[in-house]
Amino acid sequence: MVARVSPKKKLGPTISLGRRAAIIETARAAGLLSGENGRIAARIRQPLIEAAKANSGIQSDSELLEYALACVALEDDFAAKLLAREGSVDKSLDLEF
Repeated sequence: MVARVSPKKKLGPTISLGRRAAIIETARAAGLLSGENGRIAARIRQPLIEAAKANSGIQSDSELLEYALACVALEDDFAAKLLAREGSVDKSLDLEF
């Protein structure tokens, strides 16, 4: 289920500056922010843009896209790997609960 957020409702930045900086720095260290700048154009629904800007505290469209793309590029598959291990722990192992 997806929560609906009114773009008129002030969310305030919920993503800390430290987290944003860490993601951008990790992307930079991975070489994702080197090389020439490219151009991307898209039609994005205004409520999505407004909610993303409100949630992130980012006002620049370019910075918002760079941050969003860095998040996707750096995303790991931890959840999928964890779920794939379901049932792989020996039932005789004492987990103390």
